[in-house]
Amino acid sequence: MRSVLIRVGVATALLVGAALYARADSDSLSSWNDGKTKQAIVGFVKRVATPGSPDFVIPEARIAVFDNDGTLWSEQPMYFQVAFAMDRAKTLPAKKPELASMHSVEELVAATHAGMTTDEFQKLVTDWLAVAKHPTLGRPYDRCVYQPMLELLAYLRLNGFKTYIVSGGGVEFMRVWAEKAYGIPPEQVIGSSGKLKYELRDGKPVLVKLAEVEIIDDGPGKPASIQRVIGRRPIFAFGNSDGDREMLEWTAAGQGARFAGLVHHTDAEREWAYDRESHIGKLDKAWDEAKAKGWTVVDMKSDWKVVYPAAE
Repeated sequence: MRSVLIRVGVATALLVGAALYARADSDSLSSWNDGKTKQAIVGFVKRVATPGSPDFVIPEARIAVFDNDGTLWSEQPMYFQVAFAMDRAKTLPAKKPELASMHSVEELVAATHAGMTTDEFQKLVTDWLAVAKHPTLGRPYDRCVYQPMLELLAYLRLNGFKTYIVSGGGVEFMRVWAEKAYGIPPEQVIGSSGKLKYELRDGKPVLVKLAEVEIIDDGPGKPASIQRVIGRRPIFAFGNSDGDREMLEWTAAGQGARFAGLVHHTDAEREWAYDRESHIGKLDKAWDEAKAKGWTVVDMKSDWKVVYPAAE
């Protein structure tokens, strides 16, 4: 009797799983045009998430990693965190006259972010996002996210994936808004970081942001950060630039079914068109490697029905 119940339970679980997949398959990715790119994504997910498939992957190993700038939201005409740092710098010249002579983005970010507690920094970012608008799109920065990628994140999670951000952007900056924007909680956000110092201020323990860089999460730093934080090699990775190349290489080199994807910015009318010569999000060597190794390349103009979520 017990064995019969077990078989019935297993059969029921398989049927429920199949029903959930069918629903996710039919209702998701509605902002993606039908074509080989969408088919590649759906086909891969079906292979790794369907029990009995030769490529089936247990849920614990269904790790998906995404770059942020240019992959999940826009990055032109400047990285959004740089826009935040520049706005922040305008309020500090009396206290920090050295800001006027800053020559690099790294120096600017370090100088404008340092000295405050992590809680103070979180409030600054939250307040900035509430009022700041993208200079050409006219949208709040956290509404410059890509609707098709929001659907992809949700689709993966419906199929048992755990989704992570792995970005060159500042981890403390992204953690403020990533859960609301993408459904990705702070502990699943990996990024560049400055050093923190534990202090007592007015008898209360705080973490203070220092001007020293601790980790640069870009290029070869991305696979290292993934291993350090997640401890598993992803089976699914998406980026958009040469800074994501090593993350895609490392993901694709693992055993079993693997997916490596790039967002190619080809839509000058709805977003921007850029690749090899861009000063931001340069896509050159990674594009060549994608062609050579058969990675999936999203053509934004032809693969996406819409770019951004509907205006609120």
